[in-house]
Amino acid sequence: MVKRKIVRIDEEKCDGCGLCVPACEEGAIQIVDGKARLLDDKLCDGLGDCLGECPQGAIEIIEREADEFDEEAVKERLKELKSEQQAKTEATAGGCPGSRMMQMQNGGGCPSSRPQSNPGKAKEQKETGSEEDECQAVSQLTQWPVQLHLVSPHAPYFDGSDLLIAADCVPFAYPEFHNNLLKDKSVAIGCPKLDDGNSYVEKLAQIFTVNDINSVTVAIMEVPCCSGMLSIVKKALELSEQNIPLEQVVIGVQGDKK
Repeated sequence: MVKRKIVRIDEEKCDGCGLCVPACEEGAIQIVDGKARLLDDKLCDGLGDCLGECPQGAIEIIEREADEFDEEAVKERLKELKSEQQAKTEATAGGCPGSRMMQMQNGGGCPSSRPQSNPGKAKEQKETGSEEDECQAVSQLTQWPVQLHLVSPHAPYFDGSDLLIAADCVPFAYPEFHNNLLKDKSVAIGCPKLDDGNSYVEKLAQIFTVNDINSVTVAIMEVPCCSGMLSIVKKALELSEQNIPLEQVVIGVQGDKK
């Protein structure tokens, strides 16, 4: 063992948001029992790439006795993470008809937007609140699947599209998700806290590289752990070396657009 710089995580301050996990390129940090933990001293290079990603200030660099940084151990760790994610993807998608790639056309619409040949009747329906005048929401989804770990980078719906990357909770919180965010866009969703951020960086970098993406919109929740999705996308753009316009949309827990 040698005395060297190494990461220290204050478990009292850590809220388990997980932003530090994809920030660590060596895969040295993992969420265990709701807290970020340094898995092994030899996986940490002590450079502190994860420092700026912690909103709680729970990570610091200290000097202490520790095993020397081991690049071979890091390679094995990254292989392990890649294998775990691949196994997870195959277990989820393998042979499942629900994961079959599809492109869809939007249909339906609001009855009140149709041409009216009887203005008097239309006025009466509006005043009485008749069933025909009640607009039904129309899905703006034009593809399947939507989960980031299931979509193929070579899916035809990505090429030439405006891409929406949304955190899992956004469609539940934001009532205008379909019309104001999803409309006229391809989409991929995921959770930056619970999912493997490193595999998402690789998947998105592939999507950006093999397709002509017009723009990227990242929709996240206002909670701290959700900001990791923006970090993942930025790293993927950097890895892909593509200059694609990037926009961020933040949704409040009460459904308001920030």
